[in-house]
Amino acid sequence: MFSVKMAACVARRLGPRLAKIASVSRTFHCSTVDQSGGAWRVKHGFPINPSHYGPLTDLPDWSFADGRPAPPMKNQLLRKEKNENLARRRVAMISTEMDQGVEKWKAKQNERERRAEEKRRNRLQPKGSSQKQDPK
Repeated sequence: MFSVKMAACVARRLGPRLAKIASVSRTFHCSTVDQSGGAWRVKHGFPINPSHYGPLTDLPDWSFADGRPAPPMKNQLLRKEKNENLARRRVAMISTEMDQGVEKWKAKQNERERRAEEKRRNRLQPKGSSQKQDPK
């Protein structure tokens, strides 16, 4: 209880000063902390946070002395299930995109064929004595 009162008192006294410090100093900020080396990791194809995926996260921490792997941990199983679900959804999405692309391509081909047939029918026809006459 005492610490809450003290914190409120200090905040009231330092409030204007903190605002002044924030406007003067470039190092005082309230944004989230960037991960150290995050830009380098992204540039080289790694995740911003080294805990997201990789050998330290995905591989087991230990194994039995006879070489058997350790049983997977709870978070590893959850991560694996999440990745499998994501992969299934992505495959389904890509499959539907492929089907739509094939349908669109077929529609374009049919439209080209229809236009070519229409052009062929609308061509100028020879007239007069140059026409072939049907023998009767």
